[in-house]
Amino acid sequence: MRSLFVFIIAVVVLAYVNFEIYQKEQLLTEGTTIFLELAPVDPRSLIQGDYMVLRYKIARLEALYEAKQDGYLVIERNEDQIAQFKRIYDENTALEAGSLLLRFRKRGSEIRLGAESFFFQEGHAKDYENARYGELKVTPSGESVLVGLRDAELKPLVSKKK
Repeated sequence: MRSLFVFIIAVVVLAYVNFEIYQKEQLLTEGTTIFLELAPVDPRSLIQGDYMVLRYKIARLEALYEAKQDGYLVIERNEDQIAQFKRIYDENTALEAGSLLLRFRKRGSEIRLGAESFFFQEGHAKDYENARYGELKVTPSGESVLVGLRDAELKPLVSKKK
């Protein structure tokens, strides 16, 4: 009986994990690409290896700190797909054509957009030190996933080491 219970729990956990993977894959293939300008950060963690903590300039806007709870940003993209803050989403105000939602979470005094870390192989920090934009895919519901980092000219940053 106990082994049956463990088996059922394992199947449920595996089904949930696979569903989450499927959702992220759908977001990657069907999501809208946006670029968010990064704020300066230190790309090093001695405990976890090399990674870059991402902070976005859009998350530092005063209007977000006045928000009382988690919500959505209304953003517009310019001709280079760089996201610009328009307003905080209000269910009573219709979303304008060309606008997108981007979910944010308020954690204490910080505003999080969901993609706050970019991990890379140890010793490859130099390849990513010129990062100026985070490339994200966004769904119509405002969920997002980090795809990569871009430089000031929006060129993808990739590791040059083999």
